[in-house]
Amino acid sequence: MFHRRKTYTIRPERLQEFTDFFHTYIYPIQVSHGARLVGRWVTEDQSEVMALWEYRDREHYEQVERDYRSSSLRREAMKKRARLGKELYIRSSEEFMMPTGHYTPPRTIVSVTAYITNEDGDVLLVKNMHRNDSYEMPGGQVEEHESIVDAIHREVKEETGIEIEVEGITGIYQNISSRVLCVAFRAKYVSGELRPQEGETQEVGFYSIDASNVSDYIRREHFQMRFLDAIDPTFMPHAIYKVRPYELIERVERHQSV
Repeated sequence: MFHRRKTYTIRPERLQEFTDFFHTYIYPIQVSHGARLVGRWVTEDQSEVMALWEYRDREHYEQVERDYRSSSLRREAMKKRARLGKELYIRSSEEFMMPTGHYTPPRTIVSVTAYITNEDGDVLLVKNMHRNDSYEMPGGQVEEHESIVDAIHREVKEETGIEIEVEGITGIYQNISSRVLCVAFRAKYVSGELRPQEGETQEVGFYSIDASNVSDYIRREHFQMRFLDAIDPTFMPHAIYKVRPYELIERVERHQSV
């Protein structure tokens, strides 16, 4: 892996303003072009913010930089920074680093998504702020010590405002570029009023969508695949448990199509 440490010197009173700018522009630009944010820290006196980015290698970093510099969101960021003033941050510096060894187990991010229908058979889709070129099924990252079922309930509630009933797992998908393993569910709408999540989703709604018009809404191929697999699924059995001592929390065995 190849890492870039980016350090910003800021005025403490502008920390929140700079953080909002980072989350709105810098983070989505980098992530959408393939970088991974390892972490972000601020000093105790709030005068420096450091972000550590990860790339596969230097060639990957250089490609991300080329894509980043030509992106429309970067142009928006430059205009926004001009409006906020040059002292949004005083200066910045960066260093490049290579690992000296492997000291932790390999890290895989587990995420969840769901094909959710209402009584009319319409499918719930969202458009995220940092992936606004396409609609997608709602979902997100599983938090530490959270089950995949709890995670999909939470993510759907956060992103869209509704409660769902989970029917089963329709597929498992691995993105080896970003080390993400995604579990896809099928579910039904239960209750709640649709509303976007501030700072995350800009559009949410139920749409009449099927295999014939999926590309009109979902433009990314890997998102299309998850959707198409869920239209007429064969559900996978799954189990959630603890060990030391062993405790079976949930086991579902369903193989029939809906």
